[in-house]
Parts: sequence; C-alpha cells; structure tokens
Amino acid sequence: MTQQTVAERAWSRYTPQQRWKRFAGFAVMALAVGWSLVSIDIIWPWVWDAPAQIGDLFRRMVPPDFSDLTPIFWALVETLNIATLATFVAVFASLPIAYIAAQNTTPNRFTLWLGRFILVSSRSVNTLIWALLFVAIFGPGVLAGIIAIMFRSLGFLGKLMGEAIEEIDRRPVEALEATGASRAKVILYAIVPQVMPTFFAVSILRWDINLRESTVLGLVGAGGIGVILQGAIDTLAWPTVATVLLAIVVLVVAGEAVAAWLRKRVL
Repeated sequence: MTQQTVAERAWSRYTPQQRWKRFAGFAVMALAVGWSLVSIDIIWPWVWDAPAQIGDLFRRMVPPDFSDLTPIFWALVETLNIATLATFVAVFASLPIAYIAAQNTTPNRFTLWLGRFILVSSRSVNTLIWALLFVAIFGPGVLAGIIAIMFRSLGFLGKLMGEAIEEIDRRPVEALEATGASRAKVILYAIVPQVMPTFFAVSILRWDINLRESTVLGLVGAGGIGVILQGAIDTLAWPTVATVLLAIVVLVVAGEAVAAWLRKRVL
C-alpha cells in the first residue's frame, strides 16, 4: 500500500463539507457578537475604570454595620413569607393549567392552546416586571410581591407538571376508563399517583427559586429585604449594604439547605 493511499484513507472527524459548515457557523456567531458590541452603547472608559471602582466600593463596605440587625431580620422573615405564600398559591393554581396544557388530558384543542398561552405568558415576563405591574395596581408592599412571584411561578410549575402528565403510563388510565370510572376518579387514582413525585420535586425547586427572587422585589417597592437594600444604596450607607448582602447570602444558603433536606425527606 503506497503512502498516498494511506493518506487518502486517513481518518478525519469531519468531512470537508462539515468543516465548512462549522466554519460558517463560527463566522456567523463572531459577526453576531461583534455587531452586538458595536450596536449597544458601552462607555468603555467606565469599563476600564471598573476594577478601581470595585476596590473603592469594597473599602466603603468594610466593615459591615451590625449595630442594628432587627429591621434586617424582620425583612428577611418578610422575604421568606413572600416566597412561601407565593409558591403555595402558585402550586395549586398551576394544576388545572397543567391539566389543560397536557395533550393527553386537555378537553379540546382550544383549552390546549389556552393552557399553553398562559404558561408562555407567565414565563415570558420577568419577576421584576410583574412586580412593577402589581405595585402599580395594588400599591407598594408585600401583596404586590406575592402576586408577582405567583404569576411568574405559574409558567414554571405548569410546564413541568404538564410534561409529567404527558409522560404518564396510559395503562392505568385505560383500565379505569374501561370500568366506567368517572373523569374525576381517573384523575385521582390513575394520574395523580404517577405525577406526585414530580409535583413535590418541582414545588420544592420553585420555592428555592422564589426565595432568591424575593430578595430583589424591594428594589421596585414590592416588599422584602430589597427595600432595606435599596434604601441603603440610595443613602450611600455602604456598611449597611454589606450587612444586607451578607444577610441575603445567609438566607439563600439556608434555603438551599432546607430544599435539599426536603427533597431527601419527601422524594
């Protein structure tokens, strides 16, 4: 066998056509990134000065101010209550939406698209945007924060629960339907037992996410620890800002530990 024949049969991961396609894909990505950098208004001198500003801000925040922790503690409790109440309401509100958004349980095509429209609408709007909307409706405070978190959670919970319903084993459903069981009994005895693990898993996960999102609601007046954080930033009380940030970290870490414990106990 000649050297030329060996070279012709040498293994190559990509064909020439595939290599050109990959090159074209990378070129398009590079052009898109370059166009994004050019089209947005970045003040580059501020970017180069950012490390110095970060160092200056860190020096202003150290040491944190622990002189009055009572307002911060109660703001953390308020944040926890917002996340917990919003998750509790959203979990049960999302169940009928998940039911009509699943292809194998929805009554008809109209309800299918209605359910999916609700799920997409909920996930398309950021939590802070929901909070701004409900602050304008209900005024500043905890109620606006709870409803904002709840609306944001509907899409997440409903989508995952709907996918779990679509993946159930159809045999228990068909067996109950063959005996003449009502629709409610089919749901209760054939569908619910199969989706219960997913129900608890996504509920715990969403509570953990909501706890994190509740910490910033106060930035738009929707209650929680964010109110104190925004006030400290506005008054340039950087030691208090550091204390609030540390309190948020502690709350999030504690929430993560509780969520992990719940998953072990429930699942």
